[in-house]
Amino acid sequence: MSKTKEHAGDTVSLVYQCRLPLSTRTLNYLANLLRRHLKAIRSRWRMLPPGRIATIVLAVLRHDQRLADMAGGNDISPTTVRRWRDELIALLAAQAPRLDRALKKIASRTVRSS
Repeated sequence: MSKTKEHAGDTVSLVYQCRLPLSTRTLNYLANLLRRHLKAIRSRWRMLPPGRIATIVLAVLRHDQRLADMAGGNDISPTTVRRWRDELIALLAAQAPRLDRALKKIASRTVRSS
């Protein structure tokens, strides 16, 4: 009896694909945000380019994709996808205006228009 380490005939690896409608502007904004962060922390490299990382994170957030599904199709670990997701959420949160400042801005607009 011989043992082979090859897959049986006609087997293929399965990759789940979905259409992700998003604007180029959204993708570029997130990718540029990540590029600036990587430059600031002096990171030498990532497994994938920032644009691809942004696409994966948006797919996870928008379609509630399982991390293992997104990781398997891109040859990375689910932990890496989780880390990228958390990192980009933190970067976006840092860009958002604070609630008290936003409320002051809205209040000043309503006072001027009255």
